[in-house]
Amino acid sequence: MSQDPVTSPQDRLAALVGVSPELSTGPVEHPTDPETPEKGSEGRPAPGRAGREETGSAGVDPTSALAATPGSVGAPAVRGTAAARRLLRKMVQGEAPPTQAMAITDRLAGSPYARSMPRFEPPETAGINAYEGARKTLDLALHLAEVMFRYGAGALEVETSMIAVTAAYGLRDVDVDITNQSVQLNYSPPGQTPITVLRVVRSWTNNYAGLVMVHDLVTKIVAGGVSRTDAADELRRITKRPKPFAKWMVTVAGAVFCGLIVIMIGGHVPEALVTTAATLVSGLAARQLSRWRVPDFYSTTVSAFVVTAFAMGMFALNDGFRPSLAVAGGLVLLVPAGRTVGAVQDAINGFPVTAAGRLLSAMLTFGAIVVGIAVPVVVASIIGVEQLDVTWKPVPYLSPWATAIVVFAAASLIVVFEQSQVRLLLPTAVVATVGYAAYVIFIGLGFGERLTPALAAGVVGFVARIVALRLGAPQLVVAVPAVLYLLPGLSIFRAMYTLTIEESTFTGVGGLAGALMIILGLAAGLVAGDNLARPLTRASQSTVDQRRGRRR
Repeated sequence: MSQDPVTSPQDRLAALVGVSPELSTGPVEHPTDPETPEKGSEGRPAPGRAGREETGSAGVDPTSALAATPGSVGAPAVRGTAAARRLLRKMVQGEAPPTQAMAITDRLAGSPYARSMPRFEPPETAGINAYEGARKTLDLALHLAEVMFRYGAGALEVETSMIAVTAAYGLRDVDVDITNQSVQLNYSPPGQTPITVLRVVRSWTNNYAGLVMVHDLVTKIVAGGVSRTDAADELRRITKRPKPFAKWMVTVAGAVFCGLIVIMIGGHVPEALVTTAATLVSGLAARQLSRWRVPDFYSTTVSAFVVTAFAMGMFALNDGFRPSLAVAGGLVLLVPAGRTVGAVQDAINGFPVTAAGRLLSAMLTFGAIVVGIAVPVVVASIIGVEQLDVTWKPVPYLSPWATAIVVFAAASLIVVFEQSQVRLLLPTAVVATVGYAAYVIFIGLGFGERLTPALAAGVVGFVARIVALRLGAPQLVVAVPAVLYLLPGLSIFRAMYTLTIEESTFTGVGGLAGALMIILGLAAGLVAGDNLARPLTRASQSTVDQRRGRRR
């Protein structure tokens, strides 16, 4: 027994929606009897034949009372079938081309510059000097990217700033490529000769104040209030402007910060004083090595050596001294927290090569710290200094309120150490205190010593983005100083001591891996908090832009 195949698309569609094939293509004209007059839609004679034929004596169609058959379905049923066809088409067909190219300005979504892009074509890139104007715009964007990288910005922030600046000055057909230390810009307008420029960044410095000023400059550019010539002059002034704090203030602030960290984790005044003195000496030594162009790896090794040697020397003179606490406080400034946060952020945001380069640099710094700790520990063991009890854990003796005050003071000092702006000192300290409150809450809920720092860093990253954008600064400038007190300096020293003295490779490597996981968790928490706060900061950023527009 055979079945008639459904060959036409209309027949297949009608079979899917469950209606008669006659209705699948719209209205159908039905055959009429040649002796029966044509009827209108309501049973009246058709207008064209009203004068030739007449209806019944009462003017009523005798078939109007009969039930409708599939052959006499009206317009409502046809419209319902058309709606069913449209619904089916939406279910099986995409609404946009699957390989449509994404505009470069779409990368600005979620950034501080997403809502303030100008909608006009500036005259600086039009007319006879279009090529020269485009080249000057590319040079400005490239110089800006180099400065941001040198001051510690992440790859995503650098990329969005370059796209925002080039788009603000009328360059739309721009491609940006960031690979570890190199930044490349390509401008290829249709029908014109493309322009490609490249810059390599070979040095870094702590200058969060300069990074804030560059961020403010980009915001003014995309708001349409700064010409290209004025922007280039302002960028040169930013790079030549002295840092906000003198070198001796930075050294003293870092030393006192390390002493406060010792107090916070359970140390007493002797350990805090030794840590402060050791950090001062190590800072002076690192500065001298920097003048001699010694690589950072060896400078970090010398700094870790000085801190550990001070602590082990005091332990040799006084058995009641706790060298692990002194070393833990001194290592906090040596751990590359900023580079680790940048590496995790770049990896999450789609810059794997840049993330790998920064992570490798951070791992080399960790290796330098390990070497610097190992040498004085081994020398102390050789000369007969008593071995340490690495299983001993300090018990903080300060109340949570007193510890919060210590955290507030330590965060204020680290703002000075990172060369941030004075107006960001109190906001950063407040954000750090909020992070400590979250740390206490998560510890009380039983999340553990390894997961709690990451959760507290998430809170810091969330609040830091809101506060930083309200103050016209990037999130990194507030978030990194507000989370440094959570770094596991004590875990690093314990693991290194176990690995070198007790010769327990498994325990030592496991301890180092645990400390590294905490540091990566801190970085991931900051990035997660930053992304979670983005929907809440779009409206606030537009409000800030409106206020700046009124002031102008």
